[in-house]
Amino acid sequence: MAETLGISVTQSNKPLPEGVKLPIYMDNHATTPLDPRVLEAMMPYFTGIFGNAASRNHSFGWEAEQGVEKAREQIAKLIGATAKEIIFTSGATESTNLAIKGVAEMYKERGNHIITQMTEHKATLDTCKKLEKQGYRVTYLPVQADGLIDIEDLKRAMDDKTILVSIMYANNEIGVIQPIQEIGKLCHEKGILFHTDAVQAVGKIPVNVITDNIDILSLSGHKIYGPKGVGALYVRRRNPRVQISEQINGGGHERGMRSGTLNVPGIVGLGKACEICGEEMAAEAAREIELRDYLKNKLETALDYTQVNGNLDHHLPGNLNMSFIYVEGESLLMGINDIAVSSGSACTSATLEPSYVLKALGLGDDVAHSSIRFGLGRFNTKAEVDYVSDKIISVVQHLRELSPLYEMVKEGIDLSKIEWAAH
Repeated sequence: MAETLGISVTQSNKPLPEGVKLPIYMDNHATTPLDPRVLEAMMPYFTGIFGNAASRNHSFGWEAEQGVEKAREQIAKLIGATAKEIIFTSGATESTNLAIKGVAEMYKERGNHIITQMTEHKATLDTCKKLEKQGYRVTYLPVQADGLIDIEDLKRAMDDKTILVSIMYANNEIGVIQPIQEIGKLCHEKGILFHTDAVQAVGKIPVNVITDNIDILSLSGHKIYGPKGVGALYVRRRNPRVQISEQINGGGHERGMRSGTLNVPGIVGLGKACEICGEEMAAEAAREIELRDYLKNKLETALDYTQVNGNLDHHLPGNLNMSFIYVEGESLLMGINDIAVSSGSACTSATLEPSYVLKALGLGDDVAHSSIRFGLGRFNTKAEVDYVSDKIISVVQHLRELSPLYEMVKEGIDLSKIEWAAH
C-alpha cells in the first residue's frame, strides 16, 4: 500500500544525525526497554539464588525470600504503602482482574454495583463485562471532550448497592490524568472501595495511596523499565481493611490472595525499577515534558489541521496523542516505518476500527483514524525527536498532496455541506 501512495519504505541514503540509530522507539506506553541497572539486579536470581521463595527450610529459599521482601519494600515506598500491602502477580492485567473480581465476590452480600469509565483499559472493561454476565450491574461513565470524567456523573451513578469504583489513574492512549484524590475521597465518604489501574502513572508522576485515597492499585513492571510478566496489586490493610477473594487457588501464597510460585527474578527487577523511578522521577518528568512540548511545537508550527487529544494540563509527561487530519493513520505509519509509535486505529482482520478511547472523546472516525500516539521515555533523546518530527512533517505533507479532501478544504469548501454520491 505504501508504494502505491508513492511513499518510499526503504531507508534514504542521507546520513543520520549524530546519536540517532534506526529504528527509533517511541512507543513507551506499550512497553519500555529494560533498564540495564534492573537487569544487573535480576541476574544473580537466575543462577546462584535460584530457590523457591516459599521454601522455608533452607538457605536457598531464605535468600530468594529476602529478594522478594526487599522488592516489596521498594514498591511500597514508591506509592506510599507498607510492604505487607503489596501482592505479586504476573502483571497488571492479572492485578486488575484480581482486584475487580476479588472485590465483587467478597462483597456481593453488600451490593452488586460497580462503576468504571468508558476509556478504561480492556483489562478493566472486559472484566466488568464478564461480571455483568454473572448478574452484576456496571455503570460505564462517559468522559468529557478532554478525556476527564465529570465528578457529578460519578456522584449520580453511586447508589446503596455500589461496592466498587474502578477508574484508571492515567490513560494509556491519551495520557490524561483523572482527579484521583477527589474520586477516592468521594468513595470513602460513601463507604465504597476505590480501585485504580495506575500502570501508566506509577513511576512517572507522584502516586501516594494514602493522600490519593486509593484502596486497591494495579501496577506493572514493563511500563517502568522493568521486566515483562510481573506486576503487583496494592491492597489497603487499614481504614478500611480491604478483603479480596483469591482468583487463583493453590497453596495460599501472598497472604491467601494469589497462589503460585513467585517469579523471583521478575519481582527483584520490578523492585529495582520502582527504586530507580523514585530516585529519578522528578528530573525525568521535567526532561520528558520538555521533549514532548518541543515535538508538539515542531509539528504544530509546520502542519495545519492538527490537534492534540486529551487535557494537556492533567497529562503524563511523555505522552502526546495527535491527530493529523486529512491523513489516514495507517498510511502515515507506513511512511514512518523506521519509527515505532502507535496509531489511533487498530488494524483488525477486515476493518479499521478507530480507537474506542478517541471515540469516547467525541472525535469523528476521520479524526480518530488520523491519530498517532507518541510515547517518549527514559532513553529518548532530542536528536531522535528532531528526526521523528522532520520525518512526520515530510510524510504528512506528501500524503496531503495526494488527498482531494485536503485540497478542497484549502480551497475553502465546507466538507460537511457536500452530498457525496453513492456508486
